[in-house]
Order: sequence, then structure tokens, then C-alpha cells
Amino acid sequence: MHAFSRLIVAAAFAGWGAAAHAEPVNSEDAAKHVGQTATVCGVVAGAKYAAQVRGGLTFIDFGKPYPNAVFTALIFASDRAKFGAPEKTLQGKQVCVTGQIRLYKGQAEIVLTDPKQLTEK
Repeated sequence: MHAFSRLIVAAAFAGWGAAAHAEPVNSEDAAKHVGQTATVCGVVAGAKYAAQVRGGLTFIDFGKPYPNAVFTALIFASDRAKFGAPEKTLQGKQVCVTGQIRLYKGQAEIVLTDPKQLTEK
């Protein structure tokens, strides 16, 4: 590989890593960063495992409990076993989640697929 090509590849990977290591976003401000990959931090105000919803969804609500949450982290049933029971262990804790922020029915959220995306502070 030529030196110039290596430089391009290195720059691409450096930019990708920088997005995940940028300054954390408060959960209240997550909606301002839709479409970006970011780390969102806040207090878990409520968490629920909804077994009856689409095969089982886990909702981790920040700031205020559902239905007034300011931000939500979502775990699909196919990934739930990797996370244990966050609805029992995260209540009231300060946590950070990393991923692409998207909007679902006007609500900012990040879908978690890997436990490395979630850290307790």
C-alpha cells in the first residue's frame, strides 16, 4: 500500500474514533444530535422490559420516566441476553450510552446491541 493510501485509511479511522470519544452529550440535548454517533449521559429515570412488545424490548428512559422521558436507550430482544436485566440494575444510576442518535416518533434514542455501548458512571 502506498504511503498516501495509508494516510487516507488512517485519517478515516481516526475520524471514526473521534466521534465515539467526543465530549458526551447530556440526555436533554440528545435530540439536537440526531444522525450523529455520540455518547449520551444522564440519570436513568425508568427502565422497563416489555416482553409483549415486538418480541421483547427493553427501554431505558433518561431524565424522566415514560412517557415523559427526554431520551431513551433501546435494547431489542435479540440482544437482551447480553445486557442482563438493566431494568433492575440501572434505575437511578448515572449512565452513558454510545451509538447513533435517531428519532422515533419525535423521541431521541440510541439502539444498544453491545454491552460496550453502555457504561455506568
